[in-house]
Amino acid sequence: MDKYEILKKHFGYDTFRHAQETLIDSILEGKDTLGIMPTGAGKSLCYQIPALLLEGITLVISPLISLMKDQVGSLNQAGIHAAFLNSSLTPGQYMKALGYARAGRYPIIYVAPERLVTPEFLDFALHTKIAMVAVDEAHCVSQWGQDFRPSYLKIVEFIGQLPKRPILSAFTATATTEVRDDIIDILQLHDPTVMTTGFDRSNLYFGVMAVKDRYGAVRNYLETHREESGIIYCLTRKHVEEVCERLIKDGFSVTRYHAGLSDEERRKNQDDFIYDRIPLIVATNAFGMGIDKSNVRFVLHYGMPKNPESYYQEAGRAGRDGGPAQCILYYSGQDVVTNQLFIEHNQDNQELDEVTRAIVMERDRQRLKKMTFYCFTNECLRDYILQYFGEYGSNYCGNCSNCLTQFEEVDVTDIATALLGCIRTSHQRYGVTVILDTVRGARTAKIRDYGMDKNPYYGTLEKVPIYRLRQVLNHLQLQEYLFVTGDTYAVVKLTEKSADVPDQEERIMMKLAREVERTAKTQEAGKKKRKSYGLPADTDFSEKEETLFERLRRLRMELARAAQVPPYIVFSDKTLTHMCIVKPVTKSEMLTVSGVGEYKFEKYGEPFLQCITAFKKETGR
Repeated sequence: MDKYEILKKHFGYDTFRHAQETLIDSILEGKDTLGIMPTGAGKSLCYQIPALLLEGITLVISPLISLMKDQVGSLNQAGIHAAFLNSSLTPGQYMKALGYARAGRYPIIYVAPERLVTPEFLDFALHTKIAMVAVDEAHCVSQWGQDFRPSYLKIVEFIGQLPKRPILSAFTATATTEVRDDIIDILQLHDPTVMTTGFDRSNLYFGVMAVKDRYGAVRNYLETHREESGIIYCLTRKHVEEVCERLIKDGFSVTRYHAGLSDEERRKNQDDFIYDRIPLIVATNAFGMGIDKSNVRFVLHYGMPKNPESYYQEAGRAGRDGGPAQCILYYSGQDVVTNQLFIEHNQDNQELDEVTRAIVMERDRQRLKKMTFYCFTNECLRDYILQYFGEYGSNYCGNCSNCLTQFEEVDVTDIATALLGCIRTSHQRYGVTVILDTVRGARTAKIRDYGMDKNPYYGTLEKVPIYRLRQVLNHLQLQEYLFVTGDTYAVVKLTEKSADVPDQEERIMMKLAREVERTAKTQEAGKKKRKSYGLPADTDFSEKEETLFERLRRLRMELARAAQVPPYIVFSDKTLTHMCIVKPVTKSEMLTVSGVGEYKFEKYGEPFLQCITAFKKETGR
């Protein structure tokens, strides 16, 4: 078979997506390859298809047990023999899997990086033809990446011990230019083909909400999305427990996931979510990497992650099927303090030397600032994220909360001048609260003790609402007129750029919301079902087709339970919606449906044809 036949037979697609074919051809030509592709863009196919065409075994280095399990399960369901080698196997299972591997049963083997240099695995690798080593989640190799794992540094050591260097490929969804260069250098890629397909996920809606009652906002959102599957990310285990408990009391079907649970409970709760037994999961960032659940329609953040990479990776778990999905971040100023504590007490970098650890900590602080600015900005949220990763757009996407809000340009130079003047005349010694209390003319003991009631800017902005002062102060940070130190006691400092403002040489204009457009409840109700199917807004999907979709979804659940696999591994929601539109009644017609290949049809196709045929007879079609 060639690459096109494999694509159709095992994966059910007629054509490759953007860049997939280029990366596959590079590997088949024997070249080292680096692919940076957004979540849902089909990275795994870029090494799985070459693995079936190369002579020898492909080793896929993967960081998490759940990721390996999910990938191997999907491959086996697609008719491809694959196995994983990690700590979840008993010694007997591990040796049995190695025996099958030596016998040539598996063209693809997923392995944890810690296993690479163990005596048993090295003995296997030294006496087996390794055609390719594919590094998944390759950003984990970089200490500047958001998920640095020292065990990934063992990859180069392992490759150096092989009798013949295999092709080396690496893939990740989130990598800045620094991290990309780090991947190439640390993995010692030889003149690699480097392909960055772009980070944009146009099907995702991005929103930021600063609300007083975060739980109330989340509950209200879930009330109008009860039929949909989603993830709620929390910063701490305590928040996970609190939110999950309250949601259960409010009648939602929900489970939880964090590192404080037992291995058995984490596995059960994750499976309940993946197998669609429970549609909603509340979790810390310990959940999600490698989870290929395609019908997640929303990701809500009950707090701000510590860097844009983590946020985009977690938000990207929504809408993997390409259908519309929502990513909403509920922000509070306390999130910054919580994340600063995480950075200062980070245990993941203990293996680094003291100097490097200090550098990494400072970079973590800078990334936290970038994430905080994301919550402040009134510019296009999508464009802000893309610029962070080195891409530049039009600053208007039409699918984020800022682009859908009416703004007006307001001159805030006078307010900015007073704020910057107060910071300057107080010799840049105080934090945000003291500065704001001073310009508002607060009569507190702290202001008197610091002598700030004698400051020339004391009370000059007493008529400006506190929320507007915070907006302007945040804008000044975003535009780099000032910065807040990352020390235990955060202090507001000026930059060189702020020197021009007091002399009125530069006007400071700021976009301020004129009116937040809210979707009417009637419109939301009308869109409710369509969203649950992950359909684009302009898809012609009638009520009868919605009925057929529900029947196909129930059938998929029955088949998935019988096969003991997640429903999306049988067929994704996107494939079911395509079936509803095509309504195939023959094998040849079914094979035109996106996501239906020869192998999947032989395994699952007939029951779906029978269901569609019966539906067409009932409806007189």
